[in-house]
Amino acid sequence: MFPEKIMALSRRPLQTQPLALRARWVLPVSGSPLRDAAVNIFQGRIVAVGAVLPGALVEDLGDVAIVPGFVNAHTHLEFSDIRQPIGFQGIGMVEWLRLVIERRGESPASGRSPVEMGLDESFRFGVGTIGEIGQPGLRQDDYRQSSCDGVAFIELIAPRADRVAAALEIARQHLSAGLVGQWQPGLSPHAPYTVHPELLERAVRLSVEYRVPLAMHLAESREELEFLRDGSGPFRELLEARGAWDATAWPRGSRPLDVLRVLARADRAVVVHGNYLDAEEIAFVADHRENVAIVYCPRTHAWFGHERYPLEAMLSAGATVALGTDSRASSPDLSLLAEMRHIAREFPAMNRATILELGTLHGARALGREDEIGSLEPGKLAQLAVVDLPDGSVADPHELILDGDHPVVETRSI
Repeated sequence: MFPEKIMALSRRPLQTQPLALRARWVLPVSGSPLRDAAVNIFQGRIVAVGAVLPGALVEDLGDVAIVPGFVNAHTHLEFSDIRQPIGFQGIGMVEWLRLVIERRGESPASGRSPVEMGLDESFRFGVGTIGEIGQPGLRQDDYRQSSCDGVAFIELIAPRADRVAAALEIARQHLSAGLVGQWQPGLSPHAPYTVHPELLERAVRLSVEYRVPLAMHLAESREELEFLRDGSGPFRELLEARGAWDATAWPRGSRPLDVLRVLARADRAVVVHGNYLDAEEIAFVADHRENVAIVYCPRTHAWFGHERYPLEAMLSAGATVALGTDSRASSPDLSLLAEMRHIAREFPAMNRATILELGTLHGARALGREDEIGSLEPGKLAQLAVVDLPDGSVADPHELILDGDHPVVETRSI
């Protein structure tokens, strides 16, 4: 798709001999946990996992676990200077959106770029790759100088037909700019209540033409379902208040499945949230797992007090479910490990290896990067997170990182 990307990811001087990072545990995701093992790296790539290779320079990291760099498949870094989530726990989506719109009109709380702050915070928390949704006019230098890589989705909004052309021009400009440092461009028609069906169709065509991923918020709230079905409720009131209501946009009786059918024609589609997808819609996503994935944002889900997330049903159906932090506007920080630990508490019976997979390999798959990242395998990029471990032993070492509170102590992107 963008062959120069691989070269861009090799950011450090090339090695002259393999480097073996040794740890108490190596959790490859693609295979069984390895005790007292090493990840061998040469010229920015993993060359072996397990024993130290002959002639390798050994770096013993101690009582830690080496895991793949985490993949935050959905976030909005523009809010990374916010100290605490906007509003209050259990706030309604439309009320929260009004506060977010007000917040966007304010100057950043510090002199630094919020996006730069968010990228730095993400990397400290072990995140190597991000699905970031930015606003038109995003500052390319923020992304170019980051140690993280990922997809820079540009947000597209046009609730009325007469605004579609302007949104498409923003999309084309973003795609024509190509790579932003190590970042691939992507498109994000925001949500059904802010995106006219014509814009969605045209964005899907651009996704195919440029071979880039597309992300869309969908089935995030009951109010959104009401809007699609009846053209009524709080979202209609919000659009009317902002002079953006178009009565001819979505036909009455629409549902998330109608949107999914369009998204499935994209080169790759990321369904953000999916909190209220029904069984038929979950089955549709599972049937299209080759190019459609869902992103669950656990702590944001809890902040809004949504109904229990259908995670077990999605995984049972075979859907690709990745994880995201959403943003500091609805979550306390940008730690993907904290999101995984939240799942471990909310779904105590869930296999801990599966939870780690959601935050690594599933995220890589959602963004179209599973051949490069998401697991510790020979040939993949040396993108690693190092997590401190508690004393003691357990039957499943994944519990050591997911049922405790020990921090990420280092992130490597060699």
